[in-house]
Amino acid sequence: DRVRTYADFVDAVPVGDHAARAAYLESVYAGDVEALFPRGERIVLFALTSGTTGTPKRIPITAAALDAYRRGWNAFGYRMLSDHPAAWLRKILQISSAGIEYRSPAGVPCGSISGLLAASQKRIVRRMYVGGPAAAIADPAARLYTLARLAIGQDVALISTANPSSVLQLLTTAETHLEALLRDLADGTLTPPGPVEPAVGRRLALRRQPRQARAIERRLAADGGVVSTKSFWELALLAHWTGGTLGLYLPELRRRAPGVPIRDIGLLASEGRLSLPLEDETSAGVADVLGAFLEFIPAAQAADERPTVLRTHEVEVGAEYLVVLTNRSGLWRYSIGDRVRVTGFLGDTPLIAFLSKDAHTANLTGEKLTEHQLVAAMAAVSRRLAVPIDRFLAQPCFAATPYYRITAEPPAAADPRLAELLDGELGRLNIEYASKRRSGRLAAPRILPVAPGTFDLRQRALLAARRGRDEQYKHQYLLTDVLTEEAGGS
Repeated sequence: DRVRTYADFVDAVPVGDHAARAAYLESVYAGDVEALFPRGERIVLFALTSGTTGTPKRIPITAAALDAYRRGWNAFGYRMLSDHPAAWLRKILQISSAGIEYRSPAGVPCGSISGLLAASQKRIVRRMYVGGPAAAIADPAARLYTLARLAIGQDVALISTANPSSVLQLLTTAETHLEALLRDLADGTLTPPGPVEPAVGRRLALRRQPRQARAIERRLAADGGVVSTKSFWELALLAHWTGGTLGLYLPELRRRAPGVPIRDIGLLASEGRLSLPLEDETSAGVADVLGAFLEFIPAAQAADERPTVLRTHEVEVGAEYLVVLTNRSGLWRYSIGDRVRVTGFLGDTPLIAFLSKDAHTANLTGEKLTEHQLVAAMAAVSRRLAVPIDRFLAQPCFAATPYYRITAEPPAAADPRLAELLDGELGRLNIEYASKRRSGRLAAPRILPVAPGTFDLRQRALLAARRGRDEQYKHQYLLTDVLTEEAGGS
């Protein structure tokens, strides 16, 4: 009640991360909406995303927050389609999670905000989407097969998803099950390699399309049997993330989708949309200053107790920052942990490009694995194996199927159960990691055994290089820069 100016706001509300806001958010989830919102405010969804301590983050989405999210998508989509008129009034294949996965204690749906937005589009827009109810299929292999089955007989102009690996997985699924897919297309049937819930199956509108099946066979024959996007569609555009480590997927994607332009969908999360890319082939986008009030902490001050906090007009081109947002989801001066670089300005509004999550988070395929989760998982494995594991090192490795390389010393490294147990614990602590493992976008960890004493040598070398003291040394369990197999990740 005493906040009238920006200075008042800064004095009244300190910058805080999810841990600092968790008690309020959990109270809302339990049904006490007034913990964060005025009396009578309705929560339409709890958007799910992985938390840093193992408990999933559940972000309350109000009607106003959903409107802001939709407005951002509409602005992004209008600009994208204006730049690519060949996509107008043609089909869209959206690969996303289900809008409703379960309900809160108060009966509020919990799930994907993108899935909810797709389901709540105007009917004329929903008719352009070809995935339909397939997002609700629990089995990953069956879900991808069903998406491919629904899409290959349609005039798809745009594939939209968050992670580029999803597009590659879809193509791999089509290639692996090509004979069955074409038979299903011709016969109007569905024979996926996994179970499909009966309720979902009843909603699928399948019809016989023998002419389309023969046309695909002719295109494949002309291309020597190589499966690519042009085997099935004349795509006008791909829309997905391209920033950070996800840029590693682009060479393979360009090979499998030759000549197709790519538009980054922008920096967006369950907490809200932060940027609107306005051009192809760049992850930079104009800050979405209508969707949220944005502030920026210089990256060099990320660990400071009292960092400098800047507003949008105060940032500098070329500098890197951590983003702080205030929005209609009850998040005030919320440090989301995304590191961005300012690449320019559009009028007074900065263009920002996503670089990474903060220094303690690795993100190969959208799993956002934190050092906290990794250490907690290994501690549980240590208890299971009855072997002390006090030091190890994990590093993301990019390969045909990305994975985490775990460097460890004996005796833990010699136990054949180490990778399997760690994989299970990481999935238990991080819902995004578990999802990426189930869907095959992320492979199981691989153990790299090293000689006893390796970490002691590493510690001494680091202390010597930094002129540090033993009592100041903090072992780093997670490296966030990504290895490739060519660079030694195998």
